[in-house]
Amino acid sequence: SVRSQVLDSADFGVPQTRKRIVFIGIHSSLEVEPPILRGSGAVSSFSLERRNGGERVRYSVRSDRDLFAPLQRLQDADDSTFVTAQQALGDLEVLKAGERCDVLQADAIAPPTSEYQRRMRKGLGGVLTNVSVPRLNEDTRIRLSRLPPGGNFRDLPKELTRRYLTGAKWGPSNGTGLLGRQHYYAYRRLHPDLWSWTLNTKADSVYHYRHARALSVREFARLQSFPDRFVFTTDPRPGALLGRIDGGSAHSRYRQVGNAVPPLLARAIAATLVKLLSADAR
Repeated sequence: SVRSQVLDSADFGVPQTRKRIVFIGIHSSLEVEPPILRGSGAVSSFSLERRNGGERVRYSVRSDRDLFAPLQRLQDADDSTFVTAQQALGDLEVLKAGERCDVLQADAIAPPTSEYQRRMRKGLGGVLTNVSVPRLNEDTRIRLSRLPPGGNFRDLPKELTRRYLTGAKWGPSNGTGLLGRQHYYAYRRLHPDLWSWTLNTKADSVYHYRHARALSVREFARLQSFPDRFVFTTDPRPGALLGRIDGGSAHSRYRQVGNAVPPLLARAIAATLVKLLSADAR
């Protein structure tokens, strides 16, 4: 007996909206129906609302339900039911663009300021891995300086929508001399007071809500709900290897995280099945 559902990871304590179709099957001999998973309802409670405000677009959190109860939970750093980008990443703001070292002493980062950060750091030893941050080209730095939190390339002023700003040619061009639809994913800035956009496998799929930089693999992992004790690695041998992808070891690590099922979503599915099957055994 099989049931399918569309689940969003943000409804299960993950600081990222990530919709996936999940199929749950239970052998008919058990004579129980597959469960319907019910999350927190976070996704249906909030959204980002654009409002014209002078020269730039302002973003605010909007509640579609009872205004106060969900909003209080969202803003409560000790409530890990609804988790915002800042509650997930706030202790990692020491990371800087262009930092090549991939290991950091754990005591070099700020103390945790949310229940989610404490949960992610549980079991961490003396070092934090996967903390290197990609370099930022000058065109991107200029655009990020004018991009509001929660915004994308459509929120840029007209003069910053030219494909190349400083004369340096980089990345693909659509021939129009302007940014195109493919740049929607190249210029997206997190909103600190809401969960992240859906991550993909590229380091530039989202940018930090406060600092002009991309995210490290560790920050990708935080937004996917991987604890800090997880280490994402690649085969250290140089050259072409069976299964090695183009783009080098850094891209491989972003791809590992970006393609994953968030552990907290997987845990919620497993816990529901354990409860159902344990009740059936009794």
